[in-house]
Amino acid sequence: DGYATYNNKNTNQFDFTAPYLLKFLSGGTLTKDISYYFYFFFSERGEVAGIEDAFIMFNDLFGIDLDLYVGQFQVSDPLFKRELRLTFEDYQIYKTKAGFSKTDLTYDRGIMMTYGLPTGTDITVEILNGSGIGQANPFRNFDDDKYKNLFARVSQDITEDFRVGVFGYFGKEKLEDNIGLQFDNSFRMMGPDLTIKLKNQVELNLQYASRVDDKPTAFSTNIKSDGGFAELIYTPKGDESKWYGVALYNWVNSDIKALEYQAGTLSLGYMLKRNIRLIGELTYDFNKEYAQLAVGIISAF
Repeated sequence: DGYATYNNKNTNQFDFTAPYLLKFLSGGTLTKDISYYFYFFFSERGEVAGIEDAFIMFNDLFGIDLDLYVGQFQVSDPLFKRELRLTFEDYQIYKTKAGFSKTDLTYDRGIMMTYGLPTGTDITVEILNGSGIGQANPFRNFDDDKYKNLFARVSQDITEDFRVGVFGYFGKEKLEDNIGLQFDNSFRMMGPDLTIKLKNQVELNLQYASRVDDKPTAFSTNIKSDGGFAELIYTPKGDESKWYGVALYNWVNSDIKALEYQAGTLSLGYMLKRNIRLIGELTYDFNKEYAQLAVGIISAF
């Protein structure tokens, strides 16, 4: 990915950010019903970020529609996949975490189980370290404490073009602040999600999440945050469209004012080739009252 941006994050600068992302992807079948996927960031905004997604998938365990993923992945993958979004602008609520908490809906290590019912019901359960995907500690453990987090989600297809879901994410973590004070934080997140499709041309995605942290800092308790996004995607010829449009609205409210966010995005994309996509995007931050612009190219080979 490469972009030219203006006033990104209200910096009042014109900037060439190419390559913005450069990654190597690999995936395939290891044997019957067992596959793998990973990607390595050679450059993520100028840094070698290393491996992010990396897991092995066991398909149709016990002869039923039960799949098992083992490795590291995005907690939010069963909701809406951040890595597949069409916009430069992110899904802000998935990255929101209070105080010194290390837990959000982005990357973590653990296992994920998915089960599909003939009724159009999909059930997902994740058991996670809750420490992100950083380096191992001096004991060669990836988890920073003795606790594990639980994520669960149920999604129901009402029709072929209408789906609703609900998730819950619960856990506990041992934290340490900048002056060495240690404390335990329990958190809980929950919320609904929804997708509506119209004539294979319009797709509306809605996400809401509410979060409560009992003690994300040594001197704060019962910190509440909530927010979500609304995303409208227009593809005039469905999957065969040469161009598309996206409108995205992000918002986050929190007892911690620094976490609050409210922005609207308009994005246009054009498929120059099957593996080359052009993008132009305008985002306006309603809280800080500024606009930012990005144009870029995304390719795969």
